[in-house]
Amino acid sequence: MKLSDYIKPGRLFTQALTHRSYCNEHPGYISNERLEFLGDSVLSLIISDRLYRLLPESPEGELTSRRSNLVQTITLAEKAKLLELDKQFLLSHGEEESGGRTNTGLLANTFEAVLGAIFIDSGVDVCYQFLEKVFPDQEILSDKISVKDPKSLLQELSQAKGWGTPLYQILSASGPDHAKQFIISVTINNRIEATGSGLSKQKAETAAAAAALAKLSPSSAS
Repeated sequence: MKLSDYIKPGRLFTQALTHRSYCNEHPGYISNERLEFLGDSVLSLIISDRLYRLLPESPEGELTSRRSNLVQTITLAEKAKLLELDKQFLLSHGEEESGGRTNTGLLANTFEAVLGAIFIDSGVDVCYQFLEKVFPDQEILSDKISVKDPKSLLQELSQAKGWGTPLYQILSASGPDHAKQFIISVTINNRIEATGSGLSKQKAETAAAAAALAKLSPSSAS
Protein backbone atom coordinates (compact mmCIF):
# COMPACT_ATOMS: atom_id res chain seq x y z
CA MET A 1 0.00 0.00 0.00
CA LYS A 2 1.07 3.58 -0.62
CA LEU A 3 0.91 6.04 2.24
CA SER A 4 0.39 8.84 -0.29
CA ASP A 5 -3.07 7.40 -0.98
CA TYR A 6 -4.11 8.49 2.53
CA ILE A 7 -2.14 11.66 3.27
CA LYS A 8 -0.59 14.23 0.99
CA PRO A 9 3.02 15.38 1.38
CA GLY A 10 3.19 18.69 3.20
CA ARG A 11 3.65 20.42 6.55
CA LEU A 12 1.37 18.07 8.50
CA PHE A 13 2.98 14.91 7.18
CA THR A 14 6.43 16.35 7.87
CA GLN A 15 5.40 17.07 11.45
CA ALA A 16 4.18 13.47 11.84
CA LEU A 17 7.67 12.29 10.89
CA THR A 18 9.58 14.71 13.13
CA HIS A 19 11.08 13.30 16.32
CA ARG A 20 11.55 15.85 19.08
CA SER A 21 15.34 15.41 18.95
CA TYR A 22 15.33 16.81 15.40
CA CYS A 23 13.65 20.00 16.61
CA ASN A 24 16.59 20.75 18.89
CA GLU A 25 18.89 20.89 15.88
CA HIS A 26 16.40 22.49 13.48
CA PRO A 27 14.46 25.39 15.03
CA GLY A 28 11.09 25.91 13.40
CA TYR A 29 10.21 22.23 13.16
CA ILE A 30 7.40 20.87 15.36
CA SER A 31 7.69 17.44 16.95
CA ASN A 32 5.17 14.67 16.31
CA GLU A 33 4.23 14.20 19.98
CA ARG A 34 0.84 15.92 19.78
CA LEU A 35 -0.04 13.99 16.64
CA GLU A 36 1.04 10.79 18.39
CA PHE A 37 -1.33 11.63 21.26
CA LEU A 38 -4.19 12.06 18.80
CA GLY A 39 -3.29 9.02 16.69
CA ASP A 40 -3.18 6.79 19.76
CA SER A 41 -6.83 7.61 20.50
CA VAL A 42 -7.92 7.24 16.87
CA LEU A 43 -6.20 3.86 16.67
CA SER A 44 -7.82 2.61 19.87
CA LEU A 45 -11.27 3.75 18.76
CA ILE A 46 -11.15 2.19 15.29
CA ILE A 47 -9.59 -1.10 16.38
CA SER A 48 -12.14 -1.32 19.23
CA ASP A 49 -15.02 -0.69 16.84
CA ARG A 50 -13.79 -3.30 14.37
CA LEU A 51 -13.28 -5.88 17.12
CA TYR A 52 -16.78 -5.16 18.43
CA ARG A 53 -18.29 -5.70 14.98
CA LEU A 54 -16.15 -8.64 13.87
CA LEU A 55 -16.45 -10.59 17.14
CA PRO A 56 -20.07 -10.11 18.26
CA GLU A 57 -19.99 -13.06 20.66
CA SER A 58 -16.66 -12.29 22.38
CA PRO A 59 -16.66 -10.99 25.98
CA GLU A 60 -15.20 -7.63 26.91
CA GLY A 61 -12.07 -9.18 28.38
CA GLU A 62 -11.12 -10.92 25.14
CA LEU A 63 -11.79 -7.79 23.09
CA THR A 64 -9.57 -5.75 25.40
CA SER A 65 -6.74 -8.26 25.25
CA ARG A 66 -6.96 -8.57 21.47
CA ARG A 67 -6.86 -4.80 21.14
CA SER A 68 -3.82 -4.60 23.42
CA ASN A 69 -2.05 -7.20 21.31
CA LEU A 70 -2.88 -5.47 18.03
CA VAL A 71 -1.78 -2.01 19.11
CA GLN A 72 1.26 -2.99 21.17
CA THR A 73 4.60 -1.35 20.42
CA ILE A 74 6.16 -4.30 18.61
CA THR A 75 3.18 -4.68 16.26
CA LEU A 76 3.01 -0.97 15.44
CA ALA A 77 6.76 -0.90 14.84
CA GLU A 78 6.37 -3.71 12.29
CA LYS A 79 3.58 -1.78 10.56
CA ALA A 80 5.76 1.33 10.50
CA LYS A 81 8.51 -0.64 8.75
CA LEU A 82 6.04 -1.99 6.19
CA LEU A 83 5.12 1.62 5.41
CA GLU A 84 8.85 2.46 5.28
CA LEU A 85 8.46 5.13 7.94
CA ASP A 86 11.86 4.12 9.30
CA LYS A 87 13.40 5.54 6.12
CA GLN A 88 11.47 8.79 6.31
CA PHE A 89 11.28 10.14 9.86
CA LEU A 90 13.51 13.00 10.95
CA LEU A 91 16.02 12.38 13.75
CA SER A 92 18.87 14.25 15.38
CA HIS A 93 22.40 13.08 14.60
CA GLY A 94 22.61 11.57 18.08
CA GLU A 95 19.41 9.56 17.66
CA GLU A 96 20.55 8.47 14.22
CA GLU A 97 23.89 7.22 15.49
CA SER A 98 22.30 5.40 18.44
CA GLY A 99 20.08 3.32 16.13
CA GLY A 100 16.91 5.39 16.29
CA ARG A 101 15.63 4.05 12.98
CA THR A 102 15.38 0.57 14.47
CA ASN A 103 14.00 1.70 17.85
CA THR A 104 10.65 -0.07 18.25
CA GLY A 105 9.19 2.61 20.50
CA LEU A 106 10.14 5.40 18.12
CA LEU A 107 8.73 3.48 15.16
CA ALA A 108 5.45 2.81 16.94
CA ASN A 109 5.12 6.44 18.02
CA THR A 110 5.69 7.59 14.45
CA PHE A 111 3.00 5.24 13.18
CA GLU A 112 0.52 6.76 15.64
CA ALA A 113 1.59 10.28 14.68
CA VAL A 114 1.00 9.54 11.01
CA LEU A 115 -2.47 8.21 11.85
CA GLY A 116 -3.15 11.41 13.78
CA ALA A 117 -2.11 13.44 10.74
CA ILE A 118 -4.39 11.39 8.48
CA PHE A 119 -7.27 12.08 10.86
CA ILE A 120 -6.69 15.84 10.74
CA ASP A 121 -6.03 15.88 7.00
CA SER A 122 -8.81 13.58 5.78
CA GLY A 123 -11.10 12.57 8.67
CA VAL A 124 -12.12 9.38 10.40
CA ASP A 125 -13.46 7.59 7.30
CA VAL A 126 -10.04 7.67 5.63
CA CYS A 127 -8.47 6.51 8.90
CA TYR A 128 -10.80 3.49 8.77
CA GLN A 129 -9.75 2.77 5.19
CA PHE A 130 -6.09 3.11 6.12
CA LEU A 131 -6.33 0.79 9.13
CA GLU A 132 -8.37 -1.77 7.21
CA LYS A 133 -5.39 -2.07 4.87
CA VAL A 134 -2.80 -2.10 7.65
CA PHE A 135 -4.82 -4.46 9.88
CA PRO A 136 -6.94 -6.61 7.53
CA ASP A 137 -9.91 -8.49 9.00
CA GLN A 138 -8.13 -11.84 8.89
CA GLU A 139 -5.34 -10.43 11.07
CA ILE A 140 -7.79 -9.07 13.64
CA LEU A 141 -9.59 -12.43 13.72
CA SER A 142 -6.41 -14.52 13.76
CA ASP A 143 -6.21 -17.34 16.29
CA LYS A 144 -2.53 -16.47 16.70
CA ILE A 145 -3.43 -13.31 18.59
CA SER A 146 -2.94 -13.86 22.28
CA VAL A 147 -5.88 -12.92 24.46
CA LYS A 148 -3.40 -11.88 27.14
CA ASP A 149 -1.65 -8.52 27.25
CA PRO A 150 2.18 -8.27 27.20
CA LYS A 151 2.44 -7.47 30.92
CA SER A 152 0.50 -10.61 31.84
CA LEU A 153 2.54 -12.75 29.47
CA LEU A 154 5.80 -11.34 30.82
CA GLN A 155 4.75 -12.00 34.41
CA GLU A 156 3.84 -15.59 33.57
CA LEU A 157 7.17 -16.12 31.81
CA SER A 158 9.16 -14.54 34.61
CA GLN A 159 7.47 -16.55 37.33
CA ALA A 160 7.74 -19.77 35.33
CA LYS A 161 11.51 -19.20 35.04
CA GLY A 162 11.77 -18.51 38.77
CA TRP A 163 12.71 -14.87 38.24
CA GLY A 164 9.93 -13.42 40.36
CA THR A 165 7.58 -10.56 39.48
CA PRO A 166 8.74 -7.95 36.91
CA LEU A 167 9.30 -4.51 38.42
CA TYR A 168 8.51 -1.33 36.50
CA GLN A 169 10.24 1.99 37.19
CA ILE A 170 9.77 5.43 35.66
CA LEU A 171 13.07 6.63 34.21
CA SER A 172 11.76 9.97 32.95
CA ALA A 173 8.59 11.95 32.40
CA SER A 174 8.87 14.95 30.11
CA GLY A 175 6.65 17.32 28.20
CA PRO A 176 3.47 19.23 29.03
CA ASP A 177 0.77 17.64 31.18
CA HIS A 178 -1.55 17.05 28.21
CA ALA A 179 1.16 15.16 26.29
CA LYS A 180 3.64 13.86 28.85
CA GLN A 181 6.07 11.26 27.52
CA PHE A 182 7.02 8.49 29.96
CA ILE A 183 10.04 6.21 29.68
CA ILE A 184 9.77 3.15 31.92
CA SER A 185 12.12 0.24 32.52
CA VAL A 186 11.22 -3.30 33.45
CA THR A 187 13.55 -5.20 35.76
CA ILE A 188 13.54 -8.99 35.94
CA ASN A 189 15.76 -11.06 38.20
CA ASN A 190 17.51 -7.85 39.37
CA ARG A 191 18.44 -6.80 35.84
CA ILE A 192 16.87 -4.18 33.59
CA GLU A 193 15.72 -6.15 30.53
CA ALA A 194 14.01 -3.46 28.45
CA THR A 195 12.55 0.02 28.37
CA GLY A 196 9.40 1.40 26.80
CA SER A 197 7.95 4.82 26.09
CA GLY A 198 4.43 6.15 25.79
CA LEU A 199 2.04 8.97 26.51
CA SER A 200 0.82 7.26 29.69
CA LYS A 201 2.43 5.11 32.35
CA GLN A 202 0.32 2.13 31.29
CA LYS A 203 1.34 2.48 27.65
CA ALA A 204 5.01 2.80 28.54
CA GLU A 205 4.85 -0.24 30.83
CA THR A 206 3.13 -2.26 28.11
CA ALA A 207 5.80 -1.20 25.61
CA ALA A 208 8.56 -2.20 28.04
CA ALA A 209 6.90 -5.57 28.67
CA ALA A 210 6.53 -6.22 24.94
CA ALA A 211 10.19 -5.37 24.34
CA ALA A 212 11.26 -7.66 27.20
CA LEU A 213 9.12 -10.48 25.79
CA ALA A 214 10.71 -10.05 22.37
CA LYS A 215 14.12 -10.33 23.97
CA LEU A 216 13.47 -13.16 26.42
CA SER A 217 10.88 -15.21 24.52
CA PRO A 218 10.33 -14.09 20.90
CA SER A 219 7.57 -16.63 20.37
CA SER A 220 5.52 -15.10 23.17
CA ALA A 221 5.70 -11.64 21.60
CA SER A 222 4.62 -12.71 18.13
